[in-house]
Amino acid sequence: MQYGLSSPRFWQYFVLFFFLPALAAGQQSPALNPQSRDSGQQPATQTSAPVGSTTQAQAHHKKDYGKTHLFWIVPNYRADDDAAEMKPLTSHQKLKMTVSDSFDPSAFAVAGIFAGISMAQRQYPHFGQGAQGFGKYYGGAFADQAVGNFMSEAFFPIAFRQDPRYFEKGKGGFWRRTSYAVSREWMTRGDNGHSQFNVSELAGNFVAAGISNAYYPAADRSFGNTVNKWGQQIALDAFFNVMKEFWPDMRQKLFHSKDQ
Repeated sequence: MQYGLSSPRFWQYFVLFFFLPALAAGQQSPALNPQSRDSGQQPATQTSAPVGSTTQAQAHHKKDYGKTHLFWIVPNYRADDDAAEMKPLTSHQKLKMTVSDSFDPSAFAVAGIFAGISMAQRQYPHFGQGAQGFGKYYGGAFADQAVGNFMSEAFFPIAFRQDPRYFEKGKGGFWRRTSYAVSREWMTRGDNGHSQFNVSELAGNFVAAGISNAYYPAADRSFGNTVNKWGQQIALDAFFNVMKEFWPDMRQKLFHSKDQ
C-alpha cells in the first residue's frame, strides 16, 4: 500500500493497528465459542453439516479471509506462510493477486478512512474541502494504493521474474523474525526460487512515487519530495512485512487456530 509519511499517515497506520485487534476479537470465532469446540461428541440433537453445506462454506471463507486480510480488514493477498511449497506464479497469477489486493472491498474503505484523515489535516490545501475536496483526497489515496501495488506486485515482478509474495519465516525469536521481515524490502525470491535483490519493491515503489506527481498539487511536486515519499513508503512496507510475519501467530493466540 502506498501512504506517505510526511504527514502522520505512518503513525495513523501504526495507531490503527492497535485498535484492529480489538475489532477482530469482537468477531465470533469457533475457538471463542464453547459450543463450537470439537469435544469428540456432538449433542444428540445436532447433526453434522453435509459436505458443501452453507455452514462449511462459511467456515472455509472465514479461514481464507483471516489469511488474506490483516486483522480481517487490510488486504494481505501477498503473504504466503508455506514457503516449502513455493511454486512460481505465472504473469496472470501476479496480475490477479494485484487486482485482488488493490480492489478488495476493504481497500476502498481503507482509502476512504485515510482520505478523510488527510482532508481533516488539510494535507493538500489546494484540494479544498467539502464533497469535491474529499473526492480529490480519496482519489489520491486510492491511486496511491493501486499504482503502488501494480508496480511492485505485477509489472516489475513480471518484467524481472520475481515473486511479489511475502514468505513467512515462522521460526526463531522475535528480533530474528523481525529482521528477516524488514530485509524482504531489499531481498526477495526470484521465480527460479533463488534469493535476489528486490528490484520490484525498490524500483516499483520509486516509479509509483513519481507517478503520484501527476495527481497531487503542483506545489508538492519535486524530486526531493518524490525521493522522500519513496523512502517513507519502503519504511511503511517494512512495517507491513513485520505485521505479515507475526499475523499467523496472532491469529493462533487469539483464536487458538492458525487457520482462523
